[in-house]
Amino acid sequence: MKGLEGMRVLELGDMVSAAFATKMMADLGADVVKIEPPEGERARRRGPFPKNAPGDPEQSGLHLAINTNKRGLVLDLEDAADRDGLDALVAASDVLVHNFAPARMHAQGLDYERLRAIRPELVMCSITPFGLTGPHRDFRAEEITVQHAGGWGWLSPGQSDFPDLPPLKAFGHQCDFQAAIAANAATVAAWYRALRTGQGEHIDFAQQAYVASFIEIALIYWTYPGVVAGRFGPKGLQPWGIFPCRDGLIFMATPEEDQWHRLVELMGSPDWASLEIFDGMRNRMENYDALRILLQEWTADWEVDALFHEAQKRRICFAPVLSLEQFGAQEQLRLRDYFVPVEHPVAGRFEVIGSPYVLRDKWWELRRPSPRIGEHQDEVLAELAAPTPTPTRPRTPAAGSSSRLPLEGVRVLDLSWVWAGPFGAMHLAHLGAEVIKVESEARPDLGRRLAVFSKEAGQGINRSGYFNQWNQGKKSVSLNLSDPAAVDIVKQLVAHCDVLVENFATGVMDRLGLSYDALLEHRPDLIMASISGYGETGPWRKYMGYGPAISPLSGLSASSGYVGEGPSEVGLSLGDPCAGITAAAAVCAALAARDRNGGGQHIDVSLWESTAVGSVESWMGWQLRGEEPVRMANRDPLMCPHGVFRCREDDSWVTIACATEGEWRALCGVVDAAGTTSPVLVDDPRFATSALRKQNEDALEAALEGFTASRDRWEVTRALQAVGVAAFPSLTPKDVAEDEHLWARGFFETLPHPEVGERQHAGIPWRLHNGPNGVRAVAPCLGADTEEVFGELLGYSEEQIQSLRERKIVF
Repeated sequence: MKGLEGMRVLELGDMVSAAFATKMMADLGADVVKIEPPEGERARRRGPFPKNAPGDPEQSGLHLAINTNKRGLVLDLEDAADRDGLDALVAASDVLVHNFAPARMHAQGLDYERLRAIRPELVMCSITPFGLTGPHRDFRAEEITVQHAGGWGWLSPGQSDFPDLPPLKAFGHQCDFQAAIAANAATVAAWYRALRTGQGEHIDFAQQAYVASFIEIALIYWTYPGVVAGRFGPKGLQPWGIFPCRDGLIFMATPEEDQWHRLVELMGSPDWASLEIFDGMRNRMENYDALRILLQEWTADWEVDALFHEAQKRRICFAPVLSLEQFGAQEQLRLRDYFVPVEHPVAGRFEVIGSPYVLRDKWWELRRPSPRIGEHQDEVLAELAAPTPTPTRPRTPAAGSSSRLPLEGVRVLDLSWVWAGPFGAMHLAHLGAEVIKVESEARPDLGRRLAVFSKEAGQGINRSGYFNQWNQGKKSVSLNLSDPAAVDIVKQLVAHCDVLVENFATGVMDRLGLSYDALLEHRPDLIMASISGYGETGPWRKYMGYGPAISPLSGLSASSGYVGEGPSEVGLSLGDPCAGITAAAAVCAALAARDRNGGGQHIDVSLWESTAVGSVESWMGWQLRGEEPVRMANRDPLMCPHGVFRCREDDSWVTIACATEGEWRALCGVVDAAGTTSPVLVDDPRFATSALRKQNEDALEAALEGFTASRDRWEVTRALQAVGVAAFPSLTPKDVAEDEHLWARGFFETLPHPEVGERQHAGIPWRLHNGPNGVRAVAPCLGADTEEVFGELLGYSEEQIQSLRERKIVF
């Protein structure tokens, strides 16, 4: 067996989150059985469809893209006999993943206590918008709801020039995809524990909480300096943004001063660049309007491709804003086999977006297209009638296993910095791993230097909220990696570690003598995750790729924007947390594979490739229809109404989305009772059908805003949720920090830190049934655990450690 072969998975639900979480398992070899109702699940009706097959449930682009490598089965879980069939499937399975709302989950028999009586080792993951507990557990939600409930929507578009327009939804189902990857990591980690202990698990995964956990600097900017981040005004790191070229648009970001100086050289050192108003990051931020005009004049003389490569030669983060056609033509992606051909019996031949990482041992494989409705019915049912296969290993519960975290006993060496790597390693710590972060006092993690300080604690190397958010639960040792003796110590540490995570620029680990092959000499079954902007191979492997550049590269910026306006930033550096959690998910799979089959794995995670998996809807539109997505602000291709509506208070907004005729009529009942529209919505012929509502969307939105504009956003939310309509305020970071539902679920952490005291941080977005919950420790002070780790793990004496300090090998 290789990868996740032998893992037996059941998937139930609609649309993206459960489907993509299990696709990641299927792509590594797991046997995933997708269970659908007789009419098929909702993604089959989503599209995009080929022009000659509108509405064909076997040719929906979204469904075709996120269900490869699965087998298809039909069960009507409203029927008692089919529920018995589900129980039989559970008895023969290792994992069950679903995304049904709590009420539907229980109505269809998906009760964990009942199912684990059938299969004690079962790992069950329930992915829901708000989780299975808390005051909002039963709230209806669509993607737009979750983006705004988690605080992301409020921040988008970044650096907005449109103060009168509402916050902007990022195109597609980005929150669903991000939640799916994180839920995959937690589920596979729990299965890894089940393999070792026989202990099953129920993971209660809340999408709102996960989104709130990756809104970049926004949450901690409130809980540390008390500033409410928003979508207006310049970023603190300038220059930054999308700029015009002769033949398109280009994104640039220069978060460090030396990059600004290299940019000035590239521009030919114009006189204006030496003006005092542009001297230093703060001055450039305060004078961004003038800076932007000057930069636009300069970039307008360049062609996109030429400027991109010239800037990258100088290690400046530039990236083209790609259309879907351009995205699919990129040599870097093609040479890394990112696009994979599929031959589907109904939809024909097309390409899907491939693996979010490149594996040294090639476990990822596209073995079959997405299943037709009930395609494997006879095959799966025949297997149920056969004897149950022997489990991979005896599953005898270990003593005290019920209190173990999934990755307890796993040790991780964290050589990463800033966000992507630390985010991934933090989630391994959340899952129970011991994470040892290697740092240098000579060149501290940029996260320690970013000015996110509380007024009370002030500045300090251990006091930045940025670092303290993304490094919770870790230990810290200090090493000067410019000294060969420190590199030797890293190799000694590797011998005692299961996993290494790093996000240095491609080639740095090789130059240090810490390549994967070199480290295998010290730990033959090492699992190593290397995170970079463009990956470890290909012509762009040494290019600089910061997180904010990835949305422009992946087609997300080109797909997102206000009607009639250009591509937009999406409000946060999505590439960083996406690459980090993707690395964590791959590590969990590699641990499970090693536990059964032996051997390590090198995981090459590109920010670009891991994030672009969220562009499948627009990509499939290009593949099946030859069309680029149309920027439609907060509207949806199918649902109407679907948008963000102004409320009574200044810059106050509420999201509303109706997915069915029943929800539309429920909305009409609330709005018509208020008497704000004439004629009443339910009788207005312009809105009589879904198609007519789309044709008259401007008028419908104006009518709805007549209702919302005189009301508080929570008043609108509660009135609509009471009748089953997806509605939720667009939460500011302050709102997120004060959200009663997130507090009720134990999401926030306020553990005392030795230098900043009790500060609020985003915690763990899932709750475990059979393991402890909550973050175990605050982020470490620099080098706080050097003596403990070197003494207990490496056997160094106090005298040896002191000698290392005197030689400046250890700080």
